[in-house]
Amino acid sequence: MRSKMPPGAVQNAPQSEATVLGRFLRRSLGSTLGIGARTGGALLLNKMLALYGGPGGLTLLAHFQNLLALFTTLPNDGVHVGVVKYLAPLRAGSGRYRAWFGAGIILNMVGLLLGGLALVLAPGPLVGVFRLTTGWFLWFVKGISMLSAHALLGSVLLAAGRLRAYVWLTVMLSFLSVGGVGGALALGWRIEQVLLTYLLAQGLTLLPTMAVCWRAGLLPRIRGRVSHAALRGLSRFLLMAGSLLLFGTAVNFALREVLIARFGLAQTDLWQAVTKVSDNYTMVFTGLMSSVYYPRLAALSTQPTAQRAYVRTVVLLLAPVLAVGLGLIYLLRDWLLPLLFDERFAAASYLFAPQLLGDWLKFLTWLLLFLLTAKAQVGRYVAVQAGSAMLYVTLLQGLLPAYGLLGVPLAHAARFGVLLLLSAVYFRAYLRRSNDG
Repeated sequence: MRSKMPPGAVQNAPQSEATVLGRFLRRSLGSTLGIGARTGGALLLNKMLALYGGPGGLTLLAHFQNLLALFTTLPNDGVHVGVVKYLAPLRAGSGRYRAWFGAGIILNMVGLLLGGLALVLAPGPLVGVFRLTTGWFLWFVKGISMLSAHALLGSVLLAAGRLRAYVWLTVMLSFLSVGGVGGALALGWRIEQVLLTYLLAQGLTLLPTMAVCWRAGLLPRIRGRVSHAALRGLSRFLLMAGSLLLFGTAVNFALREVLIARFGLAQTDLWQAVTKVSDNYTMVFTGLMSSVYYPRLAALSTQPTAQRAYVRTVVLLLAPVLAVGLGLIYLLRDWLLPLLFDERFAAASYLFAPQLLGDWLKFLTWLLLFLLTAKAQVGRYVAVQAGSAMLYVTLLQGLLPAYGLLGVPLAHAARFGVLLLLSAVYFRAYLRRSNDG
C-alpha cells in the first residue's frame, strides 16, 4: 500500500484480461529486488537468533517485532497509506502538498505517542519477558522515532514515483539490520541489547532517506496553519490501522504470552518457527500487493467495471500459483526447518499443513478485503477486523486444550476459511465474469 501509479496509467477504455495480467506481472517483477532483500534479511535474522540467541531466541525476536508493530502499525498501515494516496497527484512544494505532508508528520507523532502510552500502561504483557533498563528505553525511543521518520519519507518517495530509490533504501535497511544483529551476537551481547541494535541499525536508514528526499525536492518547508481537512482525511486511515493494531498485534501478543505460559519458551519456539516461515512468504505477498495490486485497485475506483475485471483476473491468477508455491513448501518442510533455523526445529513439521492451508485462504481473503481499503470504507473494515479477531479467539479457546500447539494453526485455517467464504459472498460481483465493457 505504499506506491503510486505513474501519471496516465489509468485507462478509460476497457482492457482485456491479458493486458491486465501483463501489467500486473511487469510491475510485480519491478518490485522483486526490495522484497527479496527484506525476505533474505528476515531469513538471516531468524537463522542467527535460532542458532545463537539461546533458548527462546526466535520467540523473543518475534515478541520484539510485535513490540515494534505496536509503534509502527498506526503510521505505516494508516498514515503512510493515506500520504501516498493524497500526495501522489500533487506537485511537491505546492500548498496542498505541504498541508498533507504536515498532517502526516503530526499523525505520525500521534501514532508513536499512542504506542508509548500503551507501553507505559501495560509494560508487563509487552516487555515483561525482557530484562530492561532505563537506558534501554531511551535508546528504544530514539530508534523507533528514526525508523518511523524513515517510513514516512519512504511513503513520500513512493507517492512521487521514486520506486527505484525506495527499493535501494529497503535493501540498505535489510543490510544494516542483519549486520547490526550479527555484530551484537559476535560480541556476546545479551538478547535485549541484540534486539535494540536491530532497531537502531534500521533507524540509521533515516539519514540516506532524508538525503534522497532532499535532493529530489520532496521535503517542503512546513509553514502556516495545520490543515484540519488533511488531518481528517488521514485520520480515516489511522482508524483503519488502529483496528489492525487492536485486533491483530494485540491478539498476537496475548497469544504468545499464553503459549509461553502453557508450553514454555522451547516448545513455543517450534510454533514460532512455522509462523516465521509464514511471515517471510507473507512479506513477499504483502510487498507485491502493496506496491502493485493496491495502487492499481485504488486508481480504478472511478471505473467499477475495470476494477471488477482487475480483481477477478488477479484472484484467478494467484489462487493456483499460491497453492503450488505453498504446496512446495509443505513438501520441503523437513529440509527447510533445519536449514532456516536449527536441527531441533524439525520437530515443528507437524504444524505446517494447517498453517499453509490457512495462509492460502488468508491471501485470497486479503485480495478481496483490499477493496475496503481502496474505497476507504472505514466502518466495514474495522468490523471485519473485530469479527476476525473474535472468531480467532473463540476457535483458540476450543482447539488449544484439545490439540495443544497444533490447535493454533488449526484455528488459523478455520478462521480464514470462514472469512474467505463471507468475503466471496460479499464481493461476488468481483468474482463473476462481467458481460459489460
